[in-house]
Amino acid sequence: MKSWLKKLGVGIIIPGMLLLSACGSASTGNNDGGKKADGIQERTIKAGIGLNEDHPEGLGLKKFSEIVAEKSGGKLTVKPFYSATLGDDQKMTEALQGGLQEITIPSTSPLVGMIKEFGIFDFPFLFNTPEEADAVLDGPVGQKLLEKLPEHGLIGLGYWENGFRQLTNSKHPVEKAEDFQGLKIRTMQNEVHLDAFKELGANPTPMAFSEVFTALESKTVDGQENPLATIKSNKFNEVQDYLSLTGHVYTPFVFLVSKKFWDGLSEEEQTILQDAAVEAGKYQRQISREEDAKAIEEIKESGTKVNEVSAEEKQKMKEVIQPIIDDYSEKFGQDLVDEMMKEIEKVRK
Repeated sequence: MKSWLKKLGVGIIIPGMLLLSACGSASTGNNDGGKKADGIQERTIKAGIGLNEDHPEGLGLKKFSEIVAEKSGGKLTVKPFYSATLGDDQKMTEALQGGLQEITIPSTSPLVGMIKEFGIFDFPFLFNTPEEADAVLDGPVGQKLLEKLPEHGLIGLGYWENGFRQLTNSKHPVEKAEDFQGLKIRTMQNEVHLDAFKELGANPTPMAFSEVFTALESKTVDGQENPLATIKSNKFNEVQDYLSLTGHVYTPFVFLVSKKFWDGLSEEEQTILQDAAVEAGKYQRQISREEDAKAIEEIKESGTKVNEVSAEEKQKMKEVIQPIIDDYSEKFGQDLVDEMMKEIEKVRK
């Protein structure tokens, strides 16, 4: 067993920064005849997310909108769209690439089909402490991945927090690796997640996030896995009997801007959006941590049975899925994975 799969904790990420110079001419609501904009122009910016406005991500987006309005003197207006009203993460990301939408803040997992290296963040039981997550996401590894986005029509302004994913289901508590056997679990369409759950004996079932509550209620699937704030804010616990604190995967959000839109902004406008993404991200992480701590008690009060997973059983789960990690390390790039592990080990010393 590798040393980096020893313990499980709660990771907190601090947004990285990526300041890119613009070189194109596209802008929203303004056609400058091919010239890059000067100063701050009147613009309306569509920003969509998959979660609702009461979720920490929604609260972070609201804060971002307020900061942008203040810093631009009201000239830049961010119009938030919540609860996947503009589509799921994949559709909104594609809309950014096509210049039809300006901002979205998806989980990194759906980006793996476009940039395989983002898959390293899907490795189960990766981070033990907040400092480890900070070192990877704010350091050279996180920056390298952001730098791959422009060639795909996207600009990355940093990482926000989604959180550690926990498991709910309607069958029984999951206390040991064997308890996954036969459970039909809704997952994202992500190959690492799918293969890891299969290795544990579960039946992972990819499904759009907007369909999850109905699928749980109708028992089309037995369970799902998401961070606590997402479970609570979407009321999944109301149609699930058990919450098992597996903390099996940590998922960041990545703050994305359409490159077509970005390239038409002035340097002043770019700076406003960059600074606002970082400032709002700090607020978002704080709210996320606070909500995560409160969510367990509120879920318990709702009648859902909550169980911890012992360190010994988590170790057994890690051992079961280690071949999956080894295989994907080669696929995503062993050098990049080794660099990530070195960053984590520096913090652990």
